[in-house]
Amino acid sequence: MIRVNQAGEYGAAQIYKGQLAVMGDNAPGSSAIHHMAEQEQRHLDAFDKMIAERGVRPTALQPFWKIAGYALGATTAAMGPRAAMACTAAVETEIDQHYQEQLDELESENDPELTRIIAEFREEELEHKATAISMGAEDAPGYPVLSAAIRLGCKFAIGLSKRI
Repeated sequence: MIRVNQAGEYGAAQIYKGQLAVMGDNAPGSSAIHHMAEQEQRHLDAFDKMIAERGVRPTALQPFWKIAGYALGATTAAMGPRAAMACTAAVETEIDQHYQEQLDELESENDPELTRIIAEFREEELEHKATAISMGAEDAPGYPVLSAAIRLGCKFAIGLSKRI
């Protein structure tokens, strides 16, 4: 759980870096993206710490997630602010499901620290999704296709990061 969550938060941080590199600080949605990026960095820092403390091996795919996340962020931002928000909404839909599955699994475990962190971060991810939708994610050109493609990519990344 810690490995895949760290990989996901790393990828999310890269997505926001790519979006901000293209959009800059004055585009519609930039302040919201900065806020979400700060929260993702806090999530990443927490999982980085848990990886070190618990001796968990990080995914070997991290260099790939750096490039893929940044490219996804930059590409969606180049498509416009609504597409950038569509990216966030799609990613957070998958992360919500992923974190909920982990919380369900943790009910039978005795790991209150991990349970608390995942629950807290899931709530923040849901806030990101709500923000993205309120800022026009669903009005992005080709939203159903864009969202489905990003969600499929997230599922693929989660599956790979669990194993590699």
